Amino acid sequence: MMFLPAAFAQTNINQPANTYSLEDCIRIALETNPQVKQAELQVQSDNNIYQQSKWQRFPSVSFSAGQGFSFGRNIDPFTNQFVQQNISSNNYQLGGQVTLFNGFQIKNTIRRSDINLQASAKDLDATRNDIMLNVALSYLQVITNQELIEVAQRQVDASSLQVERTARLVEAGTLAESNLLDLKAQLANDELTLVNAENNLETAKLNLKQYMNMPGSDPINVVEIPVADPTLQAYDATIQQIYEAAVNNLPQMKAANLRIEAAKTNVDLAKGAGMPSLTLNGGVYTAFSSAAPKERFVSDGSGATMVEVTSATDYIVYNNEQLPIVQKVSTPNGSLRYFGYFDQLNFNRNSAINLNLTIPIFTNFRVKYNVANAKIQQKTYEYQAQQVQLTIRKNVEQAYIDMNNAAKRYSATANQVRALTEAFRVSQAKFDVGAVNSVEYNIAKANLDRANGNLVQAKYDYVFRTKILDFYMGRPLSDF
Repeated sequence: MMFLPAAFAQTNINQPANTYSLEDCIRIALETNPQVKQAELQVQSDNNIYQQSKWQRFPSVSFSAGQGFSFGRNIDPFTNQFVQQNISSNNYQLGGQVTLFNGFQIKNTIRRSDINLQASAKDLDATRNDIMLNVALSYLQVITNQELIEVAQRQVDASSLQVERTARLVEAGTLAESNLLDLKAQLANDELTLVNAENNLETAKLNLKQYMNMPGSDPINVVEIPVADPTLQAYDATIQQIYEAAVNNLPQMKAANLRIEAAKTNVDLAKGAGMPSLTLNGGVYTAFSSAAPKERFVSDGSGATMVEVTSATDYIVYNNEQLPIVQKVSTPNGSLRYFGYFDQLNFNRNSAINLNLTIPIFTNFRVKYNVANAKIQQKTYEYQAQQVQLTIRKNVEQAYIDMNNAAKRYSATANQVRALTEAFRVSQAKFDVGAVNSVEYNIAKANLDRANGNLVQAKYDYVFRTKILDFYMGRPLSDF
C-alpha cells in the first residue's frame, strides 16, 4: 500500500531554495532512510534465493582435473603390471547430475522462496509506510507551529498598538499610569508566547529534518498546505470498516499471512525428506600416463589376416631333425601409431550413466522431528499474525476514539473562541471609555489569545487524527 503519487517524484523547480513540499520531504526520507535501504537489500537477497531455487530443476554440471606424480615401484595403469619407474599422470572428468524426483522438495523450495520474497516485499512497504506517515505528521506539526506563530504575532501587534494608545492617554492625563504598566506586562507575556512558538517551530523543523536525514544546521522551509477548518462531519467509515480495510491493505498483515503460507510449505518440505529420491547422473572420463608406450598397434577395423608364426621355443623331432613348430594365427589389420598427449586422452576416453534410487528406511527419526518442528514454526507464525491483527484493531479503535475526541475538542474550542471574541470586544470598548480597568482588559485579552492558540492546536490535532484513519483506509496522505 503506497501513498506517494508518481507525480510528486521530483521537487518543484519553482520553489525557493531550501523549501520543500510534503512530497519532497517524503521522497527524501525514503531515499535516505537506512531502514528502507536494509529492507530493500533483504528483498534483493530473497529474490536471489528465489531465482537460485528455480535453477535446482536443471542438471548440475562439473569438471575436475588432477595431476599426479608417482616414484619408484608403481603399477602401469594400462597393463596393471608393476614397473620400476617414475610416472606422471593426469585425470579428467566431466560429470552431470539431475534430480528426477525427491519428494517434491524442489517444488516446495521454490514455492517457499517465492512466498518469502513476497513477504519481504511487504515488509519493505510497511517500513516505507511508517516513514511516510511520520514525515506527514511531522510536516503538519511544522505548519501547526507556523500558524501558532502567526497567532502569537497578531497578539503582540495588538498589544503593542494598545500600549502606544494607552501611553498617549497617560501622557494626556486621561488614564492612570498603572494601566500602561499592566498593558506593558501583557505585551511582555505576548512576546514570550511568540518566542515559545518560534522555539516550538524550530523543534518541529528539527524533527522533520531528522526524518529526512538532513543535518540539523541546514535551513529548511516547507510549502504551506491550505488546511481548511474542519467541518466536523462524521467520518465516512465506521470502526469496523476501517479495521477491515486496514487488515486487507496494510502490508504488515499481508506479510504475516504470507509467512504462514511459507511455514505450511516448509512442513511439506520436511515431509518430502522421508520420501524416495531418484537421480540421474553421468560423465565422461579420460586419463594420461607417462608409463604408456608411445607407439601402439591400432587396428584399422578392416578385419584380420592369417599369418604363419614360427615358435622360438616349441619344436618337434622328425627324422632325427629338430624342426620348429609353425602355426597360423589371425592378426587384425592395422599399423603402429604414435600416441601423443591428446591422442592418449582420446584413446582412454570412456563414459557412464547411472540411475540412482534412494529409499529412506530409518533416519534416526530426523524426518519425524523436522516435521514436528516445522509444524511448531507454522503455529508460531499463526500466533504472530493474530498479534499483528490484534495490534491493528487496537490502533484503529484508539485512532477512531482520538479522532472523535479531537472533533469534540475543536468544536468546544471554536465555541469558546466565539464567546471570548465577543467578550473581548465588549471589554475593549469599555476600556476605551474607561469603564473597566487594564486588569480586566488584560484578562479578557489573555483568555482570547489562549483560546485562539488552543483552536489552532485543536484544528491540526483533528487533522492529525483523520490522517491516521485515512492511512488505515489506504488513502493518499497528500490529500488535505
